[in-house]
Amino acid sequence: MGYGLLAGAIAAEIIATTSMKYSEGFSKLVPSLITGAGYVVAFALLAQALKTLQVGTAYAVWSGVGTAAVAAIGALFLGESMNLAKIAGIVLIVAGVAVLNMGGAH
Repeated sequence: MGYGLLAGAIAAEIIATTSMKYSEGFSKLVPSLITGAGYVVAFALLAQALKTLQVGTAYAVWSGVGTAAVAAIGALFLGESMNLAKIAGIVLIVAGVAVLNMGGAH
């Protein structure tokens, strides 16, 4: 159950962060509302996930997967550049999260 809640928190955070880009500095109402609601949902789900998951590992997964996903979305859909350094950074984030999970996320 904890990992399901964590996955929901990650999805909400990705939606919120992507919507923030479209809010144009919170000058557009709908994307701004989606951003705010997304972060509220993300933190609420993360808080529930922390009832069963270790805080260090859960937060690392939440922030790491969210960061990697938003970077990929930026490159694939928002026209942001992707170079070898950025790809290496994403790979290192994913590897770090995997190592934390192997180290006892339960």
